[in-house]
Amino acid sequence: MPSHATEEPDYQVLREVAGIELRQYAAYAVAEVVVPGPAGEAGSQAFPILAGYIFGKNKGERKFAMTAPVTQAAVPMKLEMTAPVTQSAAPGGFLVQFVLPKGVTAANAPEPLDARVQLREVLPEQVAVIRYSGFWSASNDGEHLAKLEAALRAADLAWQGAPVYSRYNAPFTPWFMRRNEIWLRLLAPQ
Repeated sequence: MPSHATEEPDYQVLREVAGIELRQYAAYAVAEVVVPGPAGEAGSQAFPILAGYIFGKNKGERKFAMTAPVTQAAVPMKLEMTAPVTQSAAPGGFLVQFVLPKGVTAANAPEPLDARVQLREVLPEQVAVIRYSGFWSASNDGEHLAKLEAALRAADLAWQGAPVYSRYNAPFTPWFMRRNEIWLRLLAPQ
């Protein structure tokens, strides 16, 4: 398991292929909210809602440590997927998720006071991941998504669904120190 200063969901790197990782994620819980967007503003719209929940706006006023990543997806999406699917515009808005700390499940997490916050378990699954730095932009994300898809095609690996964009740093983190990832859900176990 990787070691990180900020807690992340547990995963195991199964193998590396052309600069990408194939990962097996364990189950984890998320707090999520749907916001109207647009895509570039969805994270900013969702942050105070989700931060309110993890910083004590819940029954019992329980506080949680911040975890990573924060993910964003257009809705509607299939809930059995482990992470959001895309950051492009779609009817219904954007789903933004905070990962809850280890040991916290949707069943034992305190009830949110804000009805917009939903709690959900994310099932174990395998994903292909490309990691990169830089600003959160359509051009930077698009460039790395193309590299990820090309590496998977070259390795004859199939995926399903749209990409999942995961952010690990605060917006004030310098561009060259940011950790961004794009995940694609693998069709066949590796």
